[in-house]
Amino acid sequence: MQVSWRWVGRVRAALPGPVRRRPAAFGAGLGAVVLAGVAGICLWPGTGSGGELPTARVYRDVDACLLADSRGVAPGVPAAPVWAGMQEASRATRARVSFLSAMGPDTQANVVPYVNSLVQEHCSVVVAVGSAEVRAARSVAPHQKGVRFVVVGDGSESANVSVVKAGNAAQVREGVRGAVASLTGTS
Repeated sequence: MQVSWRWVGRVRAALPGPVRRRPAAFGAGLGAVVLAGVAGICLWPGTGSGGELPTARVYRDVDACLLADSRGVAPGVPAAPVWAGMQEASRATRARVSFLSAMGPDTQANVVPYVNSLVQEHCSVVVAVGSAEVRAARSVAPHQKGVRFVVVGDGSESANVSVVKAGNAAQVREGVRGAVASLTGTS
């Protein structure tokens, strides 16, 4: 097979003077671009190995939101297994999950605006972990009948408040799954 290199000359002629005067630099640059393109194609996930490209997850119109203390969901804090359970529940129910850390003093009065923020953001399920967060969620729940609350700890359940034991991601997953199912009519 005969390869025509006339196009290289045409491309070089269209380039600015400094590049045109250094053909070795042009050749090296062209080689680098070609090499990067070949490497990109070979290393792209799912190509060359017969694998499938990942697909986007289609979520239900249900948001489950975690309210944690100022430590967030870092490993070793009480909210970490709760967050893990919520992520598992999301995979099972296709509900979107997110979390919000309450900043400032660890008091119910300080945390109530965070609970209200989650309600205003259309969270269908609000999961609270931490003593002030649980107390704040319980105080807001009677006024928000359309929202399911899952509190982590002890205490009694009410019309829209479920209780799960602390530290058990499987129980949290099932609690969130049950709350999402009650909102979507699924099991």
